[in-house]
Amino acid sequence: MKEFTYEKVSTIEEAVSAASKNENARYLAGGTNLLDLMKLEIEKPAHIIDISRIGLDQITPTADGGLKIGALVSNTNLAADKRVRKDYGVLSRALLAGASGQLRNKATTGGNLLQRTRCPYFYDTNQACNKRNPGEGCAAIGGHTRSLGVIGTRTECLATYPSDMAVAMALLDARIETLKIDGTARSIDFKDFHQLPGETPQIETSLTPGELITSVLLPPPLEGKHYYHKVRDKASYAFALVSVAAVLQPDGSGKIAVGGIAAKPWRSEAAERLLPSGAGLVAAKLLEGASATEENKFKLKLVENTIASIITQNKA
Repeated sequence: MKEFTYEKVSTIEEAVSAASKNENARYLAGGTNLLDLMKLEIEKPAHIIDISRIGLDQITPTADGGLKIGALVSNTNLAADKRVRKDYGVLSRALLAGASGQLRNKATTGGNLLQRTRCPYFYDTNQACNKRNPGEGCAAIGGHTRSLGVIGTRTECLATYPSDMAVAMALLDARIETLKIDGTARSIDFKDFHQLPGETPQIETSLTPGELITSVLLPPPLEGKHYYHKVRDKASYAFALVSVAAVLQPDGSGKIAVGGIAAKPWRSEAAERLLPSGAGLVAAKLLEGASATEENKFKLKLVENTIASIITQNKA
């Protein structure tokens, strides 16, 4: 691990002020991803800003009937909240499908949104990776790609985004509230937060340097049955090969979001409009433009089958 300086702050304002004064600073909350990456010398911050004591750990109702989730609310507390379980079941189910109980106790809402890919080539510093070292190349091209992306990819990067929570939040049309280092607050549509690789795979979100996530806003609850199906190689300690979050009505209409196939949760309103027509048409529209490899092309059918299982369950 590289040497770094450490600072503990007690307010949001102190946090962004510290970030403004220190180049290459990182915020530390639960640390479930950042510390691992620092040990591997993938993340090499010069300064750590400990934000674990600045508040932001409450879930409060909003005037429009939604919920405001503080960025430091733990995954455990968010999944267990009575309002989330009652009105946002898809979110609670997605959280419980992720990681282990111990990790959920430490992992935070904001940190979950910022976790980095679990691509094996990203984690192996002996392999070329454009996320770690822009312009170095992508060792996944021509390598083992079974777990990697099938849509929204480029030759620069095939990595997928690993969060379960984010797939549900994408479905729910959440918004992310932040504070920039100049003191400016802003609100970001969830669909605009995570970035596809393009020619800059090292840029994974729309955050500016030092910008701090303060909360996530959930709109009023979606009526209908809530589902989260996660398909993985083993029942625990495994990230999704494909995951599908859905809220469906009795007539089969509704919304879906898919994880495990791209560098961000994947949604298509055009595909959602086809839900009453069946999983085949939905998957075909959702995956338009897909570019799978021989190793991961099974994901295309797996998306269809997972959507089909939810549609069947909804009819039961």
